Amino acid sequence: MSILLTTLFVYALGLLLTAVGSRLAGRCTTWCCALLGLPMWVVGGTVAPFCLALPQLMLAFLAAGMSVTALAVGTALAGAVANLGLALAVCLLNRRRYATADRDEFCRKCLLLLAACGVLAVFVRDGELSYTGTGLLMLLFVLFILMSIAFQHNFTYGETIEAVSTSDAVPSSRLATKEYGYTAHTMAFPVMSVRNSLKNLAGVIGGLALLAGGAMALVYSATTLANLTGTIQALWAASLISFGFCLPLLAEALEHPLGSVWKRFTVRCRYYPPDSLPIQLLNSAILNLTLALPISSLMYRHKLPVGAQFRSYEVPVCAAMALVLLLPPLCKHKLKRWQGGTCMALYFAYLAAALFVPRAGA
Repeated sequence: MSILLTTLFVYALGLLLTAVGSRLAGRCTTWCCALLGLPMWVVGGTVAPFCLALPQLMLAFLAAGMSVTALAVGTALAGAVANLGLALAVCLLNRRRYATADRDEFCRKCLLLLAACGVLAVFVRDGELSYTGTGLLMLLFVLFILMSIAFQHNFTYGETIEAVSTSDAVPSSRLATKEYGYTAHTMAFPVMSVRNSLKNLAGVIGGLALLAGGAMALVYSATTLANLTGTIQALWAASLISFGFCLPLLAEALEHPLGSVWKRFTVRCRYYPPDSLPIQLLNSAILNLTLALPISSLMYRHKLPVGAQFRSYEVPVCAAMALVLLLPPLCKHKLKRWQGGTCMALYFAYLAAALFVPRAGA
């Protein structure tokens, strides 16, 4: 019993460290990039999406390096499913704050996510992610970066875009720069000075250290729980770890209803505009597939094993969610609340299947 309680404490501590570390590293990294002279539309298209997916990337990197491949693959795939089925679903269902996105960018990102799921479905049929599949996922990652930079550039320099929203009112043809763009109004950069430069550089290093420590704690707790309960590691990646990583994003999607120290910390460490949360969640899911999995494969130094549970549950559910998110903006030029309800139903159905009907070989 004491071992179980200790393991759960280490799990909670790991979640706290990864949440704080990823926010701190992300916020300080964006400021350091601005200090180096990078335009904010470049930072918004590269650094911000990467920082949001940092917890899954770090855990997958460390787990694959330790040959705990089920945890590495499960963190990437289950993390994508949780981001779409919980946090993004809540954004779409929230009646107090309408979800808004650029239609073209949203559709392109959904198609990119579908393409990543298609690559996985084709190239993991024998239970391993082939080198060809790894290369194609990395190619999709490069395409994702180019698409993100192009959108941020067009948005910053006044290109006409078509907004889609869950609001019943007809959205403006232009998104509000103060709420959606990477400007001083949303990023609140401090004055550039030597002191602030050193402080933010220390924040990057400290944030990454916290993130690495938290990820190691989560690897330990997941493997220990699997050994104690006689279950597969993929089960804990699909449940505790993916849900734990999603909690800060879920709180932000709900606009921190309880109010907390965490709310003040996230506002202070914000590194993306608040109204761009739906597209940032979609970006994070894409990075889980196109970056976390190739990184895991490279760290493992062999073909990455992908168990039956991942092939049967995570990949099809992720593809189904991407299709649900794609169709209304593509066909009706609208975001619908039923998309959020459908994605959430798919998530809970997936979670029930993973918990009660786990597949062998995961």
